[in-house]
Amino acid sequence: MATPYYVCFVCTGNICRSPMAESVFRARVAEAGLAGLVEAESAGTGGWHEGDPADPRTVSVLDEHGYETSHTARQFRASWFARLDLVIALDEGHLRELRRLAPTPAEAAKVRLLRSYDPRAVADLEVPDPYYGGREGFEECLEMVEAASEGLLDAIRDERERAA
Repeated sequence: MATPYYVCFVCTGNICRSPMAESVFRARVAEAGLAGLVEAESAGTGGWHEGDPADPRTVSVLDEHGYETSHTARQFRASWFARLDLVIALDEGHLRELRRLAPTPAEAAKVRLLRSYDPRAVADLEVPDPYYGGREGFEECLEMVEAASEGLLDAIRDERERAA
């Protein structure tokens, strides 16, 4: 069996956007029959919420749309770059912070914005933080994550085929 391809989704506190992206992407991986070949996880750039579950609004929106909701927040560590194939940032601030954190230029190149995989997202590639707003922000976040997840999975498939 091929070595799994490891993806980590990263937002600020790992309780809203990145756990949502992880859950949606895992569902896409399973639907594509790639469970065990593509592994997804998530983390935050900060450790404020380490050990906490996802925000209740994230859980509610995921649950309503049929996605997995179990999650424990954690902080991203620079040492993880060595085992990850791709690090997916949810906004420009995360992108910059993760690239600064990367031990080498090659590892910094592993960091990409999630919405860069959504062909319809041309101008603004950020997934806005819904934390300080109402439920509609979480719904909007889910729509953006779903729109980019298929393109991300296609890009990983293409990369795996080229490497084979």
